[in-house]
Formats: sequence, C-alpha cells, structure tokens
Amino acid sequence: MAIPEQFLDELSSRLNIVDVVSAYVPLTRKGGNYWGLCPFHREKTPSFSVNESKQIFHCFGCGKGGGAVRFVMEMENLPFPEAVRKLAAQAGMEVPEDNSNGAWREKRQRILELNKEAARFYRSMLSQPEGAQVAEYIAKKRRISPKFSARFGLGAAPNAWDRLILAMREKGYDKADLIEAGLAVAGKNGGIYDKYRNRLMLPVIDVRGNVIGFTSRVMDDSTPKYLNTPETAIFKKRSILYGLNYAKNTKRPNMILVEGNIDVITLHQAGFDNTIATMGTALTEEHIRILEKYTQELVLCYDNDNAGVDATQRAIALLKGSQLQVKVLQLPRRRDDSGQLVKQDADDFIKHQGPEVFEGLLQGCANSVEYRLEEVRQGFDLSQDDQKAQYLQAAAGLVAGLNSPVEREIYGNRAADAAGISREAMAQEVEQQRRQKGRQARRQEERRSLTPTQTLQPKQRELRYTNVRSALAEEGVLRVVLLDGSYFKQLSDLQESDFSAPLLGRAYGLLRQRWQEGKPVSLAALDGVFTPEEMDHLSAVVQQPQPMHTAQAALDDYKQTILAQHRRADIHSGQDLAQLRDLLKQKKSYGG
Repeated sequence: MAIPEQFLDELSSRLNIVDVVSAYVPLTRKGGNYWGLCPFHREKTPSFSVNESKQIFHCFGCGKGGGAVRFVMEMENLPFPEAVRKLAAQAGMEVPEDNSNGAWREKRQRILELNKEAARFYRSMLSQPEGAQVAEYIAKKRRISPKFSARFGLGAAPNAWDRLILAMREKGYDKADLIEAGLAVAGKNGGIYDKYRNRLMLPVIDVRGNVIGFTSRVMDDSTPKYLNTPETAIFKKRSILYGLNYAKNTKRPNMILVEGNIDVITLHQAGFDNTIATMGTALTEEHIRILEKYTQELVLCYDNDNAGVDATQRAIALLKGSQLQVKVLQLPRRRDDSGQLVKQDADDFIKHQGPEVFEGLLQGCANSVEYRLEEVRQGFDLSQDDQKAQYLQAAAGLVAGLNSPVEREIYGNRAADAAGISREAMAQEVEQQRRQKGRQARRQEERRSLTPTQTLQPKQRELRYTNVRSALAEEGVLRVVLLDGSYFKQLSDLQESDFSAPLLGRAYGLLRQRWQEGKPVSLAALDGVFTPEEMDHLSAVVQQPQPMHTAQAALDDYKQTILAQHRRADIHSGQDLAQLRDLLKQKKSYGG
C-alpha cells in the first residue's frame, strides 16, 4: 500500500464517519444509524445509511458503501491517496511520504504540466503555415472570434508524425511521459508517434484550471472524426463537463447542456456563458452530481435529429428525481437552399437565426413532462379515432408514472384537451394505469422473493456466488467477527481457503490478520484494499443486523455450514430451494 498501514489506522481512529459525511449530507439519527438522501443517486426518500459503530456508510438504493476514505473518494472524485490526504489535513495529520506515493503525486503533476505545454504548442501552431487550414476553419467555417479562440485555447495539430514529440522533448519530457498523457502512441518498432495529426485541438480544462486532456476534430475525411484523450488517472469522461470552468461563474439562473464542444464555444461567444457539454458520452450520474453543485435548473439542448431525441429521453429518465429542475429546448429544423428541412445543432442555429431568437426559445422552453407529452402526441394523427385512443393510452401511461397528484391532474387535463375528450375520462384512464403498474411491481417483487438463488446474489456479476448456501454462512461469519474481533479465537480451524466466495474469503483473511497483529478489526480499514464494487458488496453484507446475544450460536452454525459445504465438493450453486429457505429462517432467528 502506498501509504503506511499504521498511518491509516491512526487516521481512522481520529475520524468519525458521521462527521465526515455530515459535511456533505444532512443526516438524521433513526435507531442505531444515521440517515439522509444519498449523494450518489437521485432519491426523495432517504435510503443512505451511516453506521457510527461500524464506521461505514451504505446506500440501500444504489448500493455504494465503505468507510470514510471511500466516501470522500466518491464525493470528490479523488484517487485513494488524495482522499487520505484530504482527510488527514482535516484531522491535523501529515501523510508520510513513501517512495511510491511521492512518485504517484509527481507523475500526476508531470502529466498536468505536459498537457499545459502541449496546449501551448498546439496554440502556437495556429500562426504557423502548418496550422493555416485549422486557423481558417476556426475563423471562417465556425466563425469563432480570436477572443473566444484564445479563451478556449484552440490550437492545431500539424499533419506530421512527430512535431509534438520533438517539441516536448526539448522541454524535457520523454517517451513514457508522452504515452502516459495520451499524447503519443507506441509504434510496432518500439518508437512513438503523435496521437493527434491534422486536427483542430481543444484543451479540456477542469474547474481548477488544469489542462486534463484534449478533444479534437479532424480536418480531412479520415476517421475518427472526433478523438479524445484516452482514459487516464486525470481524464475520466464520465465525470467531465466541457466548459464548466467558465460556466460555473455564469450569472444566468440555469445551465444549458449541448452535444458538442464547438456548440459550447459558439454559445459562449453569443452570450450564453452557461453552456456545457459531455465528452462524447451520454449523461451520467457523476455528471448530475457535479451539476447539482453549480445550478438548480438544467436545460437540455441536444441536436434535433432522431439521435438527439433519443439522447434527450434518456437524459430525462436519468434526471428523474434529481434536485435539478429539467427543461428541454427544442431546436426547430431549418430549410436549406433547396427548400429541404434539415437538422441543426446549437452551433448551426446561432449562425442562421442569431442569439436573440435562441434567447426566445430558451425563455419559452418546455419542462421535461411537457416535452415528453409533445413527443408522444407527434406520433399520432388525432383526427383518427383509433389513433386518438392509442395516444390517450400512451399519454396516460406517461402521466401515471408521475409521483405528484397535482402534476398528474395538470398533465392529464392537458392531454385530454389535446385529444378533445373529457378530463374525467382521462383521469380514470390514468388511475387505471397506475393500479396496473402497481400490480406489475408487486408481481415482480413476488417473483424475486420466490427465487432466493437470485435475490441473495451480489449485484455485480463478477462477484456472483458459486455456492449460495456456504456464502450466506460466510457473510454471517464476517458480521460476527466485526462485532468483536475476539471471536477469531474460536475460528482457528476455519481458513480463508474454506470459503466458497473468493471476496468473502479475502475479507476474512485480512480481518483475521489484523486481529492477530493487534490492530482494529473493521471493514473501513480495508477501504484501500478492495475495488469500489467489492466494497459496495461488503458494506451491504455487514449492514445486515447481527445482535450480540445471538452471535455465539450463529457463529457455531455458520462455521459448521462452511466446513460441511467445503467438504462436499459436488455441491454447487444450484442449491435446493428448501435448503436455502431453511438457512434464511436460521439467519432470521439470529437477527442476521
């Protein structure tokens, strides 16, 4: 481990996870745990739990869990060493530098400095003959002014194999640095060549002002048309919002999410400095969590083609239940010189219609429910009775999914008026579909309860149990020893190799080693050992109750089950349902 284990144990002893989490999430004590709205997914009813005695958190909605370090890693999008450093500073401790940790920090800083130098190089190429084509493309085709070209650091990658490499070598950067930053690619003969050639270069800048990578557009017919920096320690597309470094300072009351990087620059130039874009990816939970820090309202302004409509619908579904108010700005199609209707993106619209017209659309854009209702309506010819009936059923299905009775009445009435039927008839159809959805949900829950081999499995496929009966007992052992490490005294004949689930066995082995070394036995101490997905599952396991007064009897039964199952090598995951139900009853009797 990069940071000494002794230091991590000392840090853990000084931290209280309730205090750590409370700095980000309002918590309320209920029973033995603290509860709040999960910061990692959208919810209106608290399912996020913090257990002070075990020093772990777990969300029963999205499944994330772990100790204080894991929580800060997720909240701040930090790697393990940086999260430890942040918490250590809060606790008044200084992280001891060892060679590996110091090397990691040095490498990260070197990549950031290399990216900055590369951005300067690409920028300088615009004034050179090699960058003339890109400079003309920026000024004439995209109509980006010198001011905004400089503001966003636009540059040119020459149509050559090693111009950047040679320039960066003069700055002291070597082959490994360039490959690590994603600026060069290794060739078959052991050499390297520039990753970006004959391209418009757009630096990607984070909210701290660091150049964390690049996006680019080709100047000829070669592919791919757009090319980004590959995933690195500092460049993760799922959590990057292009333009946020400027948009975070906007005076406007919302933010506009568009599809392309050029759209962002064009809209900023037109006065809409609240515009951002994802990096060629769909909107993610990480993006939403970041946006909630900077705005209360998000306006979706995707391209007006079929792909843009699909992306809008997916984004609306993901944003449902978030803290963001969601609106949709629909760009109308325009007619080309031949009179044909053609699609357009935000960049096209500003060029052909101007900022004033865009401002009018922005002020009058629909909320997400209005947008979805209109999308449904456009799919039917309401002059035909059969299609009118189909429209009303589809609209009722949409309205029935709204949580607010007030919203159901408003939008149900709107759909009824559009179709020319009574509002009472529409309300009945909505209520009927709500009852039907409720019955379907109950049936699905009943089916899940009748298949314990599925419901008891970890959510992550790679962690699935091969022997569910043994794994349930193995989970129980972990819960008991985390109550009191002294129970390990009774487990001298139970080895890690006896566990059927590798993850549970590893956790058991590491906790046992900590007990033997006289260290605290806690799941939070393993934050830096397991992957985030593994910690999610382990936190879910140990969050299940295990009363102290039944721990001894439970431990005896769990141990016997594990050893018996280990001896019966022919027993696998296809367990008899009756056996599983017996074990579940046994767990319930022990409070597990």
